Formats: sequence, C-alpha cells, structure tokens
Amino acid sequence: MDGVQHYSKNDRLNKLLDRVVKEVRLFAEGQIRRVDRLAQVGIALSAEKDIARLLEKIVDEAMGLTHADAGTLYTVDEEHQRLRFEIMKNISMDIHLGGSSGKEVALPPVPLFKDDSPNYTNVSSFVGLTGEIVNIPDVYDVDKFDFTGPRKYDSQTGYRTRSMLVIPMKNHENDIIGVLQLLNAIDPASGQPTVFAEEYVDLCAALASQAAIALENVKLIADLKELFEALIKVIATAIDEKSPYTAGHITRVTDLTMMIARTINETGEGPFSAVNFSRDELEELRIAAWMHDVGKITTPEHVIDKSHKLQTVFDRIELVSTRFQLIRQVAENEFLQLRLDAAENPGANLKKAEVRHRDRLAQIDEDLAFLVSINTGREFLDDASLERLTEIAARTYSVGGKTYPYLTENELQNLSVRRGTLTPQERKVIENHALVSIKILKQLPFPKKMSRVPEYAGGHHEKLDGSGYPFGLTAEQLPLQARIMALADIFEALTAHDRPYKKPMKLSRAVQILASMCEQNHIDKEIFDLFVAKGLHLDYARKELDEDQMDL
Repeated sequence: MDGVQHYSKNDRLNKLLDRVVKEVRLFAEGQIRRVDRLAQVGIALSAEKDIARLLEKIVDEAMGLTHADAGTLYTVDEEHQRLRFEIMKNISMDIHLGGSSGKEVALPPVPLFKDDSPNYTNVSSFVGLTGEIVNIPDVYDVDKFDFTGPRKYDSQTGYRTRSMLVIPMKNHENDIIGVLQLLNAIDPASGQPTVFAEEYVDLCAALASQAAIALENVKLIADLKELFEALIKVIATAIDEKSPYTAGHITRVTDLTMMIARTINETGEGPFSAVNFSRDELEELRIAAWMHDVGKITTPEHVIDKSHKLQTVFDRIELVSTRFQLIRQVAENEFLQLRLDAAENPGANLKKAEVRHRDRLAQIDEDLAFLVSINTGREFLDDASLERLTEIAARTYSVGGKTYPYLTENELQNLSVRRGTLTPQERKVIENHALVSIKILKQLPFPKKMSRVPEYAGGHHEKLDGSGYPFGLTAEQLPLQARIMALADIFEALTAHDRPYKKPMKLSRAVQILASMCEQNHIDKEIFDLFVAKGLHLDYARKELDEDQMDL
C-alpha cells in the first residue's frame, strides 16, 4: 500500500482511484504546459514585426505543438482569388522554403475557384473557402479531396504522407486570411506517424487564431507605413512640381543625405568611428530628408521660380522694354517737333540737334540693354553698375503733360540686388519655409522612433556659427543628422543644372565653395572631409551631373 492514497477501506478501489488521480494530474499538467506554451507563442507572435519571419514562426510553433513532421502555410490572395504558398517545411526531407531560407516556394498557387465555381477538390482551398477544420487520419483513404499531388510527390521522393491537419486562419473580422496545413503527426514514444489528436487540434486552432491576428496587425502596420511613405513622396513631389526648375531636388537631397549617413556607418576610424546609426535612426533621417522642404508648399510660386530680378507672375523686363520703346518714341516726337519748328524758321541750325538726338536714342538703347543684362542676376552687380542703374532710374520722360521716371521704385529695388535675383524681403519669404516645415511636421503624430524628424528637417539651413535660419542655432545645438542634410542640400543646389538663374556649376567649383563654407564655420568640416575623402562627390556627380560639369 506504499505510495497509494487512502480514499476508501477497499484496497482495490484505492489503487484504482490513485491511478485515476495520477492520470488526471498528468493530463492536467500536460494541458497547463500546452496552455502556457500557447500563451508564450502568442506573446512571441505579437512581438514579431517582420512578415516573413512571422509566417515562419507560425509554422514552427504549430509543428512544435502538434509534433508534426511537415507544415505549409498559405496566405489568401483576394485579388486573384487563390492561396499563395508562403512557407513550406519538412523535417524528414530536410526541406525549408520561404521565410528565412531565402528560397521561394516555387509551387503554383492553389485556385479558390475553378470555372467560377468554388474549388472544393483541394483540401487547402476547401478550408480557405469554408473555414472548416479538416483532420484526416490517412490521406490515402479519403475520396472527398484530390490528393494526386501528395501521392505523386510521395512516389518521386519515397516520402509517405499520412495524417493531415488543415486549419483556417481567421482575423478579428472572421475573414479567412490564410490556411495552415500540417502533415504527419509524430508519436513522441514510437517516432512513427500517427493521427492528430483532438487536443492538438484545439490548440492548433487557438494558435491559428492568434497567428491570424498577429499577421493582420503586422500587415496593417506595413500598410500604414507604406501609406505614410506614399503620402510623404506625394507631398515631396507636389513641392518639387510647384517649380519646373527644382523638380527632383528633394529626391536628390534624400539620396545624397543617406549616402553620407551610410558612409559614416561604414567608417571605422576618424571622428565618426564611434558613430553608428541604427536602422530606425537611418529611417528617421530619410523621412526628415524627404520632408525637409515641406514648408515650401506655402511659398509663393513666383518667388520659388524667380529666375530674373524683375520676375513676379511674369518677367517685368517686358514692361520696361515697352516703356523704353515709349521713351524712344517720345524722343522721336520731340525731335520731329523741333524739325517742324525749324521749317518755319529757315535760319535755324539742326545739325547739333540731330547729333544730340542720335546720342539720346543710342543712350536709350544702351540703357535698356544694360537693364536686360543685369536682370538675369547671373553676374555680381558691382558698385559701378549699381551707380549706373541709379542714374537710369533717376531719368524722366513726359507724356501728356505728366512726368514719369524711367524705372519705378520697385523695379529699382529688384534690379539693385547684388547677387542672384531675390530681394531681402523675398529671401525672408523663402527662408520662412524652414520654420513652416517645422510647424507642419510638429503637427504630425510621428512615433517615438521618428520624434526628431521636425528637428532634423527644420535644421538644414542652420550654420555652425549661428548665422543660419530659422533659429540661428550654433554648432553645439545642431545634431549630426541636420549637419549631414545641410551639406547635402547645399551641394545639390550648387551643382544642379536645372536652375534658370545660374549656369551649371563645375564640380571643382562646388567643392571649393563647400571648403570655403567650412573655413567660415558654416558647415561641418569633418562631414565635408569624409564627403571628399570617400569620393561621395564623384559618385553623386557621375549619377546626376552633366558631362561638362565633370572637371574632377
């Protein structure tokens, strides 16, 4: 009676009850272990964010729970109404396709419909259509489904397909999004194929339910990320398309920014030896680069597109030209009146008047040619040219008894721009896009791992000496990511061959300007040195620059 619990005065009954209690305890402990394992699996599935690894983990866990020798996972392709092979594993045959294997499952998808009728002949499509669980002890003894494929496979490989468990994967809306198919449950004691026990069926059904929800969540996250990415690119494209002269600017700056960041990651020496951007940090920087000019969506197009000094909605040099034609005609009329007056006075001498008239017309033409020339903004306006411009603007002409200046105050102000085409007021409008970018980006609910996108995007016009905009930040306040983007933005702008207000700059000249900006403490010298030492300027130039710009 040692070890036997006393439940009754009858020894035989005690032994029977003791055996029952032990079996119940073993069964309960086994169930608890399975439930615990199922809970752990659920946590693991919820934590996985990579779809390929998640699908593989679903098959592995299902095979582990049921002691299956093989497993296949299909996902529903709703557009083409078929089941797509995702993962295929077979322990005995040492087969691993899909997932982390790097090998695609080269089998054709299973159609859910044939000739517009539901395909119930394939067990996987039957489950995918009906949502029923199918548990088959031996596929060779079943006539309901077509197992020609498995039998052909068995005859070619020597494998023997016996038991099969096929379970639908349903999401939270009870839609079937996949099918899990397990083959040949192995008896742990004998090591031989056996049927899938009912308790395993229930566990596997619970696993399939958890797996479907986890898969749906991962797909939802991936879809949201894809949507977010698409929206970013749409906004960036819209900004670029606002101006026919800056199309592709954002794409090129993004590519250049990431080129520099990846090179920093690969550098194992020098000032960046301790810097290693994580995958999330690289993604954060990439999104910031895509969005760095989002504020330009509020910048007037005529300012962005200002290719000439007098340009607004149109280039007002045409108005100036028309005005000078009028001035010329006024001069002609005045000389004609002088000749008429002379005809009434036979003694009048017109020779000096004719010389003055010719000189006046020549001066008018020369002045107009000068204005047309400086309107382009291609050359620096020196003191002599500025003085000549002021003298022209001060001249007047008369029409209908009223006197008018050769140039309006606004025309004089615009033509007086020393370098480029923008007035100080217009430059402030342009510069304001950086602040607007920050304001817009701060309204977006970026996840924690992208929380610094507004800071990086809005800091690409800051300078190390504090003379940049919009906040005048200094070197100590500027993160490395913003410094990288600043160099990329400047280099792209210098070398761009699609700007109407300047000739395409030679590569050597662009590098010289960047070096000068380093000396002035405007951009980061360590990034510039890496940029040149690693030949990134050449890699970019080969891809984006015209041949006549390539002088290095």
